[in-house]
Order: sequence, then structure tokens, then C-alpha cells
Amino acid sequence: MNRATLRAVLTPRLGIMLPLGFASGLPLALTGGTLQAWLTEAGLDLTTIGLFAYVGLPYTLKFLWAPVMDRIVPPWLGHRRGWMIVTQAGLALALTLMAFIGPSAGAQIFAALAVGVAFLSASQDIVFDAYRTDLLKPDERGLGAATWVMGYRIAMMASGSLALIVAARLGWSSAYLCMAGLMALGIVTILMIPEPETARAAPQSMAEAVWGPLSEFLSRPMALALLGLIVLYKLGDAFAGALTTSFLLRGMAFSSEDIGLVRAFGIGATILGAFIGGGLMPQLGLFRSLMVFGVLQALSNLSFLWLAWAGKSYAVMAFAVGFENLTGGMGTAAFVALVMSLCNHRYTATQFALLSSVEALGRVFLGWPAAKLVGIAGWGPFFFVTFLAALPGLWLLWVLRKPVTQHAERSEGRVEAELSC
Repeated sequence: MNRATLRAVLTPRLGIMLPLGFASGLPLALTGGTLQAWLTEAGLDLTTIGLFAYVGLPYTLKFLWAPVMDRIVPPWLGHRRGWMIVTQAGLALALTLMAFIGPSAGAQIFAALAVGVAFLSASQDIVFDAYRTDLLKPDERGLGAATWVMGYRIAMMASGSLALIVAARLGWSSAYLCMAGLMALGIVTILMIPEPETARAAPQSMAEAVWGPLSEFLSRPMALALLGLIVLYKLGDAFAGALTTSFLLRGMAFSSEDIGLVRAFGIGATILGAFIGGGLMPQLGLFRSLMVFGVLQALSNLSFLWLAWAGKSYAVMAFAVGFENLTGGMGTAAFVALVMSLCNHRYTATQFALLSSVEALGRVFLGWPAAKLVGIAGWGPFFFVTFLAALPGLWLLWVLRKPVTQHAERSEGRVEAELSC
């Protein structure tokens, strides 16, 4: 790591990313796997538990109300921090109410509160993504994403593993009250951090807030091709991930305990990969980082093909999971930097939400075709196809190498110009 990278690591802006990443990741499991465990222990039937899966719908629809958060400036703490404090306080209150009501006392009210937590969490992500994009300089974005991923993963362990342990010993109400208390870390952080210097004036009308981000993006050269790159870049990685756990459990007959241990190992590998990727990005530049990390992501899918051929091997499984998570973390650091470079600071919240929703389209619909492909061809051919699925994104990245580089350079130029004003 050279001196320039070391200086980037030591900036206060990057330090902010850790607690904000933690605050962003904490609510996710509380409306997902952890909530499902509470509902199961409360004795709810499987149909009702299945319906609770729709609680997470706000995460995929957040672009619909992102323009409101770009347009309206709260009368306290500034444009971004004002919305942060609203969503953090709302999450703490909603989690506290969930703890006191519980699924047995009032299932409908409890479900409404769970939807409220998901909505506030998705809204929080909108403004967090905008803040991160406005705050970080281009050469800090890779390491900033890595630091964010670290905080996010730690939070997922807290709201997943820690919450389950507290629930087993003290009850579910205590577990959710504990998680509500952890929201105080985010509130303290928000009160201490600065408003971004590069943030521009809010859109002048709601019509501009809704249509301005889309029309501004589509007016750029190769705009549709860039949207295609957003969809395709991590498609192969997401395709393989759709059935990786099922492959290890059913295809390779590993135990649930084995999977639990390897998941913990995978989280560490993801964090390490994100920091490696973020550290290399200032030297490689955005395009070369995306290409190198994308190739490694594609090759990581072949490690599961190796496992399918080798049979039940703990050593090969550890390598495959570690390699896949390591390269996935590297690719995520570069991909987040790409999305940041494509955002106009006037419409950061809406454009980031739109681009991240477009990227999610590639993941949402992969489960069914993945299962069909495994049923027809088997596990080995499936993972080879996931490798092939990564190639169109790499080809499109090569085609768009000039626009990608230009957006990164223009983003850096915009930041320098705004800071000099």
C-alpha cells in the first residue's frame, strides 16, 4: 500500500463509513431470517410465515419514494443528515413497539410494524447511499465501500446470530429491545458527522425530482448500455449464489453446522476482499478494477464446479466458498464505485436508488431458472453456465471502457470543482 492509499485510509470520511454501514445493515435480518425465527417459535402457521416474506418488498421499491428525499430538505441537520436522523429514530421506535407487542398479541399490528421497519430501513439506505456518494472523493470510493461492507456485515451478525442468542436466553422481546438500543450508535454518529460539501441544491419541484434524474441520465451517451452493464456485471455471481446453499446441503450433503461455519468464514473473506479491492482501486483505476475483479468473480464460479466433480471435500468447499466471497467482495467495492461515478450530485438519492434497483433485477428472477437448469443438467453444468453468464458483462465492460473511464474522471473533476467554489 503506497502513501496515497495510506492517506486515503486514514481520512475521517472513511472512518464514518463503518458506523453508518453498521446502522444500514442492522434492520435487514430483523425483518428477514431473525423475524422468521421469532414467528416460528411463536407458533404461527407456515402460510402466515410465508406471507411475512413480503415485508421486505420496500427494499426493491425504494426508488419510488427516493425523489421525495431528494426534493424535501428537513428543517434540521441539513439535507442528508436530516433524513438520516428521522429514519434512525423511526427504526428505534418501530423495533421497540415490535418488542412490546409481539406476533402472538396482535399479528396484524405486528405485521404492519414489520413493514414499517422495512420501509424505514429502505429509506435509510436511500439517504445513506446518497450521503456516501456525496461525501467520498473518487479515490476514496473503493475503500469507502469496503469499510461500509465491514460495518454492514458486522451488523448482520449482530441482528442475526447475536439476536438469536439473546432471544434464547432472555426472550424475543429483549432481543428486539437490544437491537433498538443499538440504533443509538447510528444516531450519535449522525449528530457528529458533517453534511457533504459537494451536495447541491435540492430539485426545485417534485416534477423535477421525479423526472430530472431519469432524463439527466438518459441524456448521456451510451446511457442504455451503461444500464445494461449495471444489470450484467454481477449476474454470473448472483446466478451461482441463487443455489449455492442448496448445492452444499443437498448436492454435497454437508451438514447445517458445516454451512454455518463456512458462512462465518465467508463473511470474513468478503470483508477482506472488499478491502483488498478498495486498496487496489486507486492504482488500477475504475475500469481496470472492474475488469480484473470481474474476471476473478467469474473464475470463482468454476471453483464450485471443481467441488461438484471432487465430491464431498471439506478442503475444496473451504477454498470454493473463500474464493467466491473474496472475489465477490472485490467486485462489490468496484461496482459500488461505478454506481457512485454515474450519479449526479443534484439527484444522488434517486439515481443511486434507481441504479441499485436495476442491478437487483438481475438477482430477483434467477431462482426459478437456476433450479430448472440444475434439474435438467445437474450441478456441474449449472456452475459452468454461471461462469458463462458472467462473460457478457465483461464483454460489455470492455465495450464501454471509454465511457466508464470518462464518468470516473468527470466525477473526480466535479468534486474538485465543487470543493474549490
